[in-house]
Amino acid sequence: MTIRSLVYSALLILSPLVLANPTAITNVKGYHIIPDGGLQQFDTLVFEQGKVLANGNAELLKRYPNATVVDGQGQTLLPGLTDAHGHLLGLGENLLQVDLRGLPSEKAAVAKVKSYQASNPSLNWIVGRGWNQVLWPGKAFPTASQLDEFIPDKPVWLERVDGHAAWVNSKALQLAGIGKDTLDPPGGQIIRDAKGNPTGVLIDNAMWLVAEHLPKSDEAMMQASLKAATQHLLSLGITSMHDAGVDQKTYDFYQQQAKNGQLQVRIYGMLSAADPKLKEMLEAGPFQDTTDMLWVRSVKAFADGALGSRGAAMLEAYSDDTHNHGLLLTSEEDLPALFELVLGKGFQLNVHAIGDRGNRLVLDNFAQAYDKVGGQSFRNRIEHAQVVSLEDIPRFKDLNIIASMQPVHATSDMNMAEDRIGKERLKGAYAWQTFLKQGTVLAAGSDFPVELANAFHGLHAAVTRQDHEGQPPGGWIPAERLSVEQALRAFTLDAAYAAHQEKVLGNLESGKWADFILIDRNIFEVPNTEIWQTQVLQTWIAGQQQFQRAE
Repeated sequence: MTIRSLVYSALLILSPLVLANPTAITNVKGYHIIPDGGLQQFDTLVFEQGKVLANGNAELLKRYPNATVVDGQGQTLLPGLTDAHGHLLGLGENLLQVDLRGLPSEKAAVAKVKSYQASNPSLNWIVGRGWNQVLWPGKAFPTASQLDEFIPDKPVWLERVDGHAAWVNSKALQLAGIGKDTLDPPGGQIIRDAKGNPTGVLIDNAMWLVAEHLPKSDEAMMQASLKAATQHLLSLGITSMHDAGVDQKTYDFYQQQAKNGQLQVRIYGMLSAADPKLKEMLEAGPFQDTTDMLWVRSVKAFADGALGSRGAAMLEAYSDDTHNHGLLLTSEEDLPALFELVLGKGFQLNVHAIGDRGNRLVLDNFAQAYDKVGGQSFRNRIEHAQVVSLEDIPRFKDLNIIASMQPVHATSDMNMAEDRIGKERLKGAYAWQTFLKQGTVLAAGSDFPVELANAFHGLHAAVTRQDHEGQPPGGWIPAERLSVEQALRAFTLDAAYAAHQEKVLGNLESGKWADFILIDRNIFEVPNTEIWQTQVLQTWIAGQQQFQRAE
């Protein structure tokens, strides 16, 4: 070793004490999860140049006499939260569109659309999201006629809360050429009246008949959506998210934003399997920027639809629609080639599967693809894994499949899930604790903007399986509840593991990015029923404060 390299090595060893000016946040109630040690507490966190130096008690300050000391005033400090399944630009667009979430009736939804249109008269299309007929009297799908009464001459596109159905007016149907004689596309359904006429609701792949006519998103719109979504997530303490379905246009946009240093929330991008340029993107190989703000090394594919719209593929017919087995959004014949393509290129494969047939098909195809091209070590995932046959649950462990699940889906679906599939099939539904007990890794998210992007709502749902009013008493299928520690792990360390990022994110161990949040209550001490009310006070990414709640 040369004199120069010896001096350089010595400087590296001494740099925390001599060359750097670290920051220390002390007087906090800090918590994070250690891989083999479980929940660990600390009251002081020290970091420099964006990375954690150490955590422990206030004695740490003696090791860093030059540190800038910040008094945490006894607040609770957690690692930055990761949402393991969301749609970033979709969230931004949703924040800029008409929001129909939680409205109690079709009439209320139409009134909000009418008001939005009156406030935005220059728009060529009225676009929104969030309606849910399950919350309405009668629980019937809406129709175009109610929209036509107020907006007859401008096309209207309103996605269901789960993104698996669209409610449109007659102008939109006309623009897309959808009439009585239009055939249902594979993996889709045009809802019709008794005479065979389209009613104004399109399920899954039928949505594309109108969606292809929507205004194309330009860079200005993408910038506005990114800004709106980023600010929203930072205010909720979400420092990293897994973007489930990135097309080539968004892929290029994200890379440019990363190269320009414009990303403020970490993105783990899943390439859309439906994009015509998928092979081209796979050939480019994985992408990882030097600050870990953008990683692209996975693909998002679809097996089936959603439970609420009866599009989830079921082994047996729906209990409340006895001739309907749901939909496959990717044909059974096309699945093997897709699996072999993605895994053969060395990319992680994350497949949306909600129904028990959808999940079984995905498991079968992983097993077959492993035999042909390998890839079992890629930490492949099933996104949602909502209704799984009891005999298929152990296969997640056998095939090394991560269960990427969204706790709020259970509390959103509990008012209709038994109607859809009956009590017996619920034994393998939303089965978080069952997966954990067999050693399956559980990564938690929200699926925003399908659900609200508030991870504390997800933590609350995970540990109570109740809504915000405390219903049902004791929780829905309470045996599947998680502990607070298990739930926090799913939103931090195991979410990072599901993205191959556990060496740089997920907790506040030395050497990892200093991504953390300060919150207004201690989620390990307050009643579990109050966790959803948690407010984020500060959000820090790479040792820089990115959000401060106003007094």
